[in-house]
Amino acid sequence: MATPPLWPVSVKGVCLVGGEIVLLKNERDEWELPGGRLEAGEEPAGCVAREIEEELGLTAIVGPLLDCWRYPVLPGKEVLIVTFGILPLANRELRLSAEHKELGRFGPAAIGGLNMPEGYRRSIRDWIGRCEAGR
Repeated sequence: MATPPLWPVSVKGVCLVGGEIVLLKNERDEWELPGGRLEAGEEPAGCVAREIEEELGLTAIVGPLLDCWRYPVLPGKEVLIVTFGILPLANRELRLSAEHKELGRFGPAAIGGLNMPEGYRRSIRDWIGRCEAGR
């Protein structure tokens, strides 16, 4: 019997602030959703709320689970990505932590042209659709 894989879990949030999607640029020059590694004993929703506070200085209200997918970050290194919708926030100032190179706010039309994994685009489209539908 094969040994099951052991992957880190990264919990991310789709944050809409002032109608724009908040993204962070990582060390691989990819745009990503705010969030981070699940710690031992931590629930996924609590993890994403903690990470958004650390990375952006925002108090997040975590909404529904959006997606879960495997991301091959580098050859031989995979991460399980879990995404949640974050209840939209009014326009406010955001803080960039030392964990990322850049903070960006983008309109939905700009997402297609950014260097990011397709799974993040899928979560962004899903959350924007749900917010526009009033769910």
